[in-house]
Amino acid sequence: MHLTVLAALFLFWGIFGAWLDLNEILFVKRGVVFGPGYTDVTTQLWVLKAIMGLYGVAGIAAVFFAIRPDWRIPAAAILLLVVANVVGRGIYPSIVQKFQVIPNEIVAEKPYLEKNIHYTRLAYGLTQMEEKEFPTDDNLTAKDLQKNDLTVKNIRLWDHAPLLQTYSQLQEMRTYYKFTGVDNDRYTVNGEYRQVMLSPREISYPALPSRTWVNEHLAYTHGYGVVLGPVNRISPEGLPEFFIKDIPPVSTTPIRVTRPEIYFGENSNEYVFVRTKMPEFDYPVGDKNVYSRYEGTGGVPLSFLKKLIFAVRFASITLLLSDDITSESRVMYHRNVRERVSMIAPFARLDQDPYLVISPEGRLLWFIDGYTVSDRFPYSEPTRDVGNYIRNTIKAVVDAYDGTVQLYVSDPTDPLLQTYAKIFPGVFKPLMEMPEALRSHIRYPAGLLAIQARMYRAYHMQDAQVFYNKEDLWSIPGKQVAGGQQSMDPYYTIMKLPEAEKEEFILLSPFTPSMKDNMSAWMAARCDAPHYGKVIVYKFPKQKLVYGPRQIEARIDQDTMISQQLTLWQQRGSNVIRGSLLAIPIEKSILYVESLYLAAANGQLPELKRVIVAYGNTIAMEETLDLALQKIFGGGPMKERASQDEGDKPAVGAERSDRQTAIEALGHFRKAQEFLRQGNWGGYGEEMKKTGELLLTLEKKGGGSK
Repeated sequence: MHLTVLAALFLFWGIFGAWLDLNEILFVKRGVVFGPGYTDVTTQLWVLKAIMGLYGVAGIAAVFFAIRPDWRIPAAAILLLVVANVVGRGIYPSIVQKFQVIPNEIVAEKPYLEKNIHYTRLAYGLTQMEEKEFPTDDNLTAKDLQKNDLTVKNIRLWDHAPLLQTYSQLQEMRTYYKFTGVDNDRYTVNGEYRQVMLSPREISYPALPSRTWVNEHLAYTHGYGVVLGPVNRISPEGLPEFFIKDIPPVSTTPIRVTRPEIYFGENSNEYVFVRTKMPEFDYPVGDKNVYSRYEGTGGVPLSFLKKLIFAVRFASITLLLSDDITSESRVMYHRNVRERVSMIAPFARLDQDPYLVISPEGRLLWFIDGYTVSDRFPYSEPTRDVGNYIRNTIKAVVDAYDGTVQLYVSDPTDPLLQTYAKIFPGVFKPLMEMPEALRSHIRYPAGLLAIQARMYRAYHMQDAQVFYNKEDLWSIPGKQVAGGQQSMDPYYTIMKLPEAEKEEFILLSPFTPSMKDNMSAWMAARCDAPHYGKVIVYKFPKQKLVYGPRQIEARIDQDTMISQQLTLWQQRGSNVIRGSLLAIPIEKSILYVESLYLAAANGQLPELKRVIVAYGNTIAMEETLDLALQKIFGGGPMKERASQDEGDKPAVGAERSDRQTAIEALGHFRKAQEFLRQGNWGGYGEEMKKTGELLLTLEKKGGGSK
């Protein structure tokens, strides 16, 4: 009787299990989409409800058996329950799927396709994206480039990998310093909006000259300073130029670093002690070192009891025996900024790429994007990375000197964050409470846009028939890397959107049609206020060919002059590094720019030697972006005047050289040839006229003797 009662309770508990299975139907994939399709809705709903009833009947039969031992009734009930599970949940839906749904799949699954499209777009924030047409033309001129001078000046010529190597060689100063990454951001420099690349100089503890406990935890407690430079400036030697460099930081612009110590970063060890008897290493000067003493409020004050607790926590008896640690000392731990934020908000998925910002007061602050994610969003197609729901809800700011963490809400409409905010009142602050100077540095996360772009490839199609047939499936273009190709990552740039009045910081990702290489659209996420978070997708006309990145790469490889130059460099024992190909929308055209770097076979100092520009059917490779643009479009030089950045007055009255005149004439001649191929006789005649005028100018000056 005891066992029978337990069996009855087990069967009654099966009712709850079947009810859970009923809810789990929302997260299955049997047909063409994620979520319940025709088979699940028409077979599994009533089958599971019937199974719930059978569990109840079987439980009652077991109770009856305990009172009156007749095994036939409970045996029949349990047999019926087993048959219902095997047939109703296995054989029956398989037969319906194979013989009823698959032969008429689009008709049967259409209502569920529509739900999958709607809820997937909702889960990934695709419903908020705005689609617009991008009417292209092939009439980009030198005047258009001059009109978009700020966009041209901010075209990024430095790739992250070669720039990181160059920074390491030029600015690490000592073996125990290390640059772990390069971040893109924007600052106003001398009244001009500039895209910059910034990298913090942190301590690499494995590279310390002597890895003693005192050195790792008392002496070498922090990194020091940053390097910062424009994305487009190149020295005559092919090296990057700097706005901030050296130790202590030297700045050539109004951007100043007044608190360069980095106690909390990406490359920190487990714990350090500050305000001890041991002087803290600050930075080297010649054969000597400069030392400092921590002046902030970071870390935990120590007493004897706390020393004992932390000795157990860090499994270090040396901590208790050290005479350098006093009652004034403080211990800093959880020094990795991602780990630090995750300890406060463990429910948030943190971005893999924290980036450093220099505040107006000169402090160094880490910005980290946090996401709320879930795999329980009905009908939403899951991804391997985050489940099937994601929102960028948190902007975390961590002070690199004292480790204070501020969490700001960037998406107050997210229901998950609303729930966490109720659980932890006072932890999250509205984004508007962030100082305005810091709000100007928040970015649309590249990781989020990469996920949204992958989903948008298929889910920009909102018609169920078109979606089912994959008639307009897009793909993300590939880029050349060592050993093959990989999908292009979204990249930041400063540009002016077609409907905008001024340039802004944009995160951009291009699309091509599936199995084809021409450009079909590009996605732009706006980073500046008051349009932060708005994403626009510009679609190209389908009846017109717009070259995609892979087609441009192929045309670069086929260019005889470029291929000869690359072969020559390789034969001389140098390594040629090809940078990322960037598609830059200007006016109603797409301009492609790619940098070429040269590094010695045994060296680690890449130098930027050439810039390739492609527009339409014309490709030019020159030493600078300015010369490459002149070669294609003609016009005067568009170099930014470095003297203005340094506060000097530009030279006036400089006469244009014969080389510049010849390059301009060549640009007009190539445009004339392009118009000739298009059958545009008016444009052909106009460009040939300009070519002739420039050649006559050269003839009058003596045929270009300069």
